[in-house]
Amino acid sequence: MNQPTDVNGKPYNRALMVATLLIGTFTTFLTQTILTTAFPTLMSDFHINASAVQWLTTGFMLVMGIMIPVSAWLLSKFNVKHLYLTAIGIFFLGTLISRFAPSFQVLLAGRLIQAAGVGMSAPTFQNVMYSIFPPEKRGSAMGLAGIVIGLAPAVGPTLSGWVLLHHGWRALFSVILPIAGLVFLLATYSMRKVLTTTDPKIDSLSVVESTLGFGSLLYGFSTVGDRGWFDPLVLVTLALGVLFVALFVRRQLHLPVPLLELRVFQSPAFTLSVILTAVAFMSMVGVEMVLPMYIQTIHGESAFHSGLILLPGAIMMGIMSPVTGNIFDRIGAKRLAQTGLFLLLVGTFPLVTLTADTPTLFVTVLYTVRMFGITMVTMPVTTAGMNSLPPDLINHGTAVNNTIRQVAASIGTAILVSVLSTVTSANAPSASLRAADPVAFATQAASATVAGYRAAFVVSLIFAAVGFILSFRLTNDRIDGGDR
Repeated sequence: MNQPTDVNGKPYNRALMVATLLIGTFTTFLTQTILTTAFPTLMSDFHINASAVQWLTTGFMLVMGIMIPVSAWLLSKFNVKHLYLTAIGIFFLGTLISRFAPSFQVLLAGRLIQAAGVGMSAPTFQNVMYSIFPPEKRGSAMGLAGIVIGLAPAVGPTLSGWVLLHHGWRALFSVILPIAGLVFLLATYSMRKVLTTTDPKIDSLSVVESTLGFGSLLYGFSTVGDRGWFDPLVLVTLALGVLFVALFVRRQLHLPVPLLELRVFQSPAFTLSVILTAVAFMSMVGVEMVLPMYIQTIHGESAFHSGLILLPGAIMMGIMSPVTGNIFDRIGAKRLAQTGLFLLLVGTFPLVTLTADTPTLFVTVLYTVRMFGITMVTMPVTTAGMNSLPPDLINHGTAVNNTIRQVAASIGTAILVSVLSTVTSANAPSASLRAADPVAFATQAASATVAGYRAAFVVSLIFAAVGFILSFRLTNDRIDGGDR
């Protein structure tokens, strides 16, 4: 086997570079969901509601979604080694701020800084993994990437629960800090310039339009739980979001060098892969946040036990990611996607019938089935869609895919939480009942909360159903451009 060389013809240790990227990506992606199990604790400590605390996750993913297209420009302009070190440094700073945050506002600021680092490092990871392996090995390489991209967010709630059993929520950031520091040191030695650079100009107006558009949309969805669907502020922010996103799309289609190359959607295979992956992430991330809240508030379990209940699903994803990658190399993405989305439907449908007496073992089985199905959709379909693009559009495809996936997951999570809050509030007993009949008040309040969770799971079921229906639009066993 020939020694791999960077763009300057200098040899480098590919195994060490891949190991560094895998550890770094696992650590940064872990922070997406590591706070979800701690939400009840954070709500109590900072005296905030569910709509506010979910910004620690949805805001995180939104900033990632905004940074990813900008990082595509950065990848074209700067040495990938320097860019990755900067990204990990920013992530370390955000983690440090979060660790010592004296208020919820500072904690949120730290999380958003973390997200900026992740938004830069994630596309760097995927572009490097795609470029340093030959085409015949990209399926296996992306399957390896899928382990950390899928497993890290899935294991976040479990790790969070275990830490919270013995320590406060600040310890969650204490765990991340030394690992991030180690990744920075490893990257200093192992990273090389393996991507060619040019001198592209950034379009500032595109950055402003994308930030205002996606930010307004998410803010509108996030405030529905408190204000209702027809509140003027909600309607105005959603309308502004749609307007700025439309302006952003229009500008990208007319710029000679767009910030986000939307012409990749001229490939039907790529377009379908992006939609299917986005739907799967909307269903996965939303339930990953809501389910621990259900287990703790309805069943009265500790944060650790709610994490343990979700652990088998995380293990399933870790085991199956490389397996589905190998299966993809043999049969393509069509049957994998259809089977995976069917399992997602099967695992989600019973969630809409949950009650206060539903056994936690039943919840564990459902969650594991869902994660099994999602594993069969995400990385295989993403790899197939990327392979359908010509080589000169690969970087743009990565940026577009990651941007839409993160923003879709952010909006999906916001919708689930808003539905949870709205339905719970709509079914809550009147305040006068508390004094007249405290027992009846407690019973009705519990029923209202269960109704809210069930409604949120209905939304997740709709996401899964849309994906399953769309999977039948696949016309070949392989949507990787093999017939081009």
